[in-house]
Amino acid sequence: MSLILFYGVPEGCSFGSIVALEWSGLPYRLCRIQMPEVVSGDEYRHINTVGETPSLLLPDGRLISESMAILNNIGAQSTDNGLGFAQGTVGFDRLNQMLAYLNTSFFNAFSPLWHAVEHELEPAEKEILVAYGKAKVEKAHRTLERLLAGRKWLLGDRPGIADAYFTGIARWNDFHKTVDIGRFPAVNDLYQRMLQEPAVRFALAIEHQEKAESTGSFMGEIDLDQALGLLRQAA
Repeated sequence: MSLILFYGVPEGCSFGSIVALEWSGLPYRLCRIQMPEVVSGDEYRHINTVGETPSLLLPDGRLISESMAILNNIGAQSTDNGLGFAQGTVGFDRLNQMLAYLNTSFFNAFSPLWHAVEHELEPAEKEILVAYGKAKVEKAHRTLERLLAGRKWLLGDRPGIADAYFTGIARWNDFHKTVDIGRFPAVNDLYQRMLQEPAVRFALAIEHQEKAESTGSFMGEIDLDQALGLLRQAA
């Protein structure tokens, strides 16, 4: 059994894991999970008990959840091509530091905005929540601008796992129209370069159910029932 990534749509943060899998060269399949309908349903709870994406089903039947854990698993299997780093090395520590920042600060900055979209709120409550979210997103972009410090990529001299995760979150600004990303030239340049990456174009096509050309080892999509069947066989 190949790797199976359960990815959420629309606009799921599992986007970065699709990009990383494309870069890794590892054989994998994808299972599309509609949010919030399917992701919160009883069937998907067999995959992810907290009802979130992404989740990764390993060939031995084990399941991994949370983007940081999944990205680190992919990286650990891809050290030969420079995508990941051995634990205990400087590269491993720097990658985890950047992933942690992206998860706790950059990702979290958009949480109030998603809450305002997904829940029924009184107009005054929504206005306060959106204003709070915009301030958080603005601060997160300012910090990322400093972290880039003139570099082309978040880490090293080539696009990597951190850049993949960044891109899946950065595109949320296109949805929420929160900040003018042009005010943050280093962040904007990174985002625009990543949009030209074949793996990113592939992930966008997959999400929008358009013709997708893989440059990795993508083996096709399966539905949730098929994935659950494979999980039962592996048990």
